Amino acid sequence: MGPLIEITTVPIEIEMKTTNAHLVYSRGTAEVEISRDKGGLNIKSRPIKLNVDSFQAQSSIRPTTAQSVKQAAQAGKQAAYQATATYAKRGQLVMDAKLGQELITHFAQETQDAHLGRSLDEFGLGFLPEGGIDLDWEPGQMQIRYEMDKLNFDWKTGGQGFEFVPGDIEFSVTQRPEVIIKYVGGALYVPPSADPNYEPVDVRA
Repeated sequence: MGPLIEITTVPIEIEMKTTNAHLVYSRGTAEVEISRDKGGLNIKSRPIKLNVDSFQAQSSIRPTTAQSVKQAAQAGKQAAYQATATYAKRGQLVMDAKLGQELITHFAQETQDAHLGRSLDEFGLGFLPEGGIDLDWEPGQMQIRYEMDKLNFDWKTGGQGFEFVPGDIEFSVTQRPEVIIKYVGGALYVPPSADPNYEPVDVRA
């Protein structure tokens, strides 16, 4: 009679993965920021500037207050000189007077002739300017300034170097160990006499 039980043993299966240590070269990163400065067109214009000085021309027709005071002072001084000369002349005539001369009529005639001989300028009146007008001018200017837009580039670069990767060992179980017990015999009957192939044992033999 053969064995009734078959035992099968399944061994464990282990997978091992190893990674060697190595260096990784890092190239780094690079970034750029671009900004724009806007330009523009600037035009500055100044027209011709004309300077007109008519002080001398106006003063010859209508003198200013300071000039009038100065002219009056000079005229008064001149009148005093003339009056002094006239009185001296008249005194000399009186001293040398002869009988029959009418000095009063002579003095009156001289006074009338003097008043009639005065010009309008002696009274401070004028109709045509005696001085000219000074003209001075500055040339015009035009300035044109144009600036183009400007681009600014700001580069930012990362560092470069090596990165060390350490070694590694990885174990993984692909098959767990087990024991398989298999019964390979026939059927068991209880009691044994229930077996159709049962043959009783002769105890007398």
